[in-house]
Amino acid sequence: MSHNAIALLMFSSMMVLLLTGKRVFGAIGFVAVASALLLWGDGGSEMAFSSAMKLMKWYPLLTLPLFIYMGYMLSESGLAEDLYRMFHVWMGPVHGGLAIGTIALMVAISAMNGLSVAGMAIGASIALPELLRRGYDKIMVTGVIQAGSSLGILIPPSVVLVLYGMIARQPVGQLWLAGVFPGLLMAGLFILYIAIRCRLQPELGPPLPEEERRQITWPEKLRLLQAGIVPLFIFFSMTGLFLLGYTSLVESSAVGAAAATLAALVKGRLSRKVFEETLRRTLAISCMFMWIILAALCFGAVFDGLGAVRAIETFFLENLGLGPWQVLILMQLSFIIMGMFLDDTAMLVIVAPLYIPLVAALGFDLIWYGVLYTITCQIAYMTPPFGYNLFLMRAMAPPEVSLRDIYVSVTPFVMIMMLALVLVMIFPQLALWLPEWHYAN
Repeated sequence: MSHNAIALLMFSSMMVLLLTGKRVFGAIGFVAVASALLLWGDGGSEMAFSSAMKLMKWYPLLTLPLFIYMGYMLSESGLAEDLYRMFHVWMGPVHGGLAIGTIALMVAISAMNGLSVAGMAIGASIALPELLRRGYDKIMVTGVIQAGSSLGILIPPSVVLVLYGMIARQPVGQLWLAGVFPGLLMAGLFILYIAIRCRLQPELGPPLPEEERRQITWPEKLRLLQAGIVPLFIFFSMTGLFLLGYTSLVESSAVGAAAATLAALVKGRLSRKVFEETLRRTLAISCMFMWIILAALCFGAVFDGLGAVRAIETFFLENLGLGPWQVLILMQLSFIIMGMFLDDTAMLVIVAPLYIPLVAALGFDLIWYGVLYTITCQIAYMTPPFGYNLFLMRAMAPPEVSLRDIYVSVTPFVMIMMLALVLVMIFPQLALWLPEWHYAN
C-alpha cells in the first residue's frame, strides 16, 4: 500500500471506532499503536512509549490539574453562588440586567475553571431558575447560559488551549494570553446584544421590582460586593503575579489553587465532603485529558512518519489549486461540521496531526490559529442538531424548557460568535498583541 492509502485507512478506522461509541483515547490510541506495529514491527511499540515519556516530562502540564482543582473548589464550596448573588443585586435594576450579570458570572467562572461544562452546570443550576422566576424570556436566557458557558474554553486558564499547546508544540502562556481579548470581545458582544434587545423589548428582561430594590440596603449591597469579590481577587492576584513576572505559569496555577482553598477555609465552606468531591472531580478530568493527549501524540507520530501531512498539503495547494485562506476557511468549516457530533477534545486530537503542520506550512501563526480553532469549537458546541452544549442544557434545564426552545435560543449567539471569528481572522492582532507585548517586556 502507498503511504497515502495507509494514512486514509488509519483515519477511516479511527472514525469507525469513534462511531461505535468507544472512548476517544482508546479509539485513537489503538489505531496509532496497531498501525505502528504493522508498519515498523517491534520497533513501532517504542512510539507509544516515547509519547508517554514526552507527556510526563512536559512541565506546563502541571497547570492542568491545579486550575481544574481551583475551579471545582470555588464551585463546590459555594463561592460561585456568592458571585452570582453580587451580580444579581448590582445589575438587577437594569433591563436585562440579570442576563448581563449571568454573562459576567460566566466570564468569571471561565477565568477560574477553563472548562465549559463547569460554567454550564453553575449557570443551569443557579442562574436559570432565578431568571425564569423573575419573568425573563426562557428562550433568551437559555441562549445566554449556553453562550456564556462556551467562554470557558477560550478565556484563560483554558484547558482546551493547554491541549492545543501540547499537540502543536506551542507555549501555553502565549496561547492563554492570546485568548484574553477575543474572549472579552465575545463576552462584550453578548452583553451588547442583550442590552439592546431588552431595551427594544423590555418584556424579555424585566428589571428587579422597585419594592424589592428598596428592601436591599446599601450595607447589604456592600456585603455582597465583598463576598463576590473574593473569587475575582483570587483570579486577578494569580494572573497579576504571572504577568508581572513574579511567578511562572505553573507557579501561578499553584497560587490560584492554594488561594481558592484558603478562601473556602476562611468562609467556613471547606468541609470534608467538599474537599473529597473537589479532588475526585479534579482527578477524573485531569486523567481523562492526559490519556487523550497521550493517544494524540502517538497518532501524530505515526502520521508524521508516513508523510501524510505533506500529501495533504500537496492535495490542497497543488492538485486543487486553493490559496492559503481558502484552505484555512475549509478547515474551520470542517470543525463546525465535526462539532455537531464530537466534543472539542475529540476534534482536536482527530485532526491536529493533519491541520497543525498544514497551517504552519501555509505561513499562518500557530498561536493565532489556536484561538481560531477554539472559537470555531465554541460555534460547533452550539450548532444544531447535535451540538455538545445543546444536549448538556437539555439535561440540566427545567421541564418547561423544551429542546425546540434550546435550538431556537442559540441562533443569535452563534451569529455573534461567527462575527467574532471573522474579526479575529481579519485582525490577527486581537489575539497576538497581548502575548507579543507581554513576552517582549
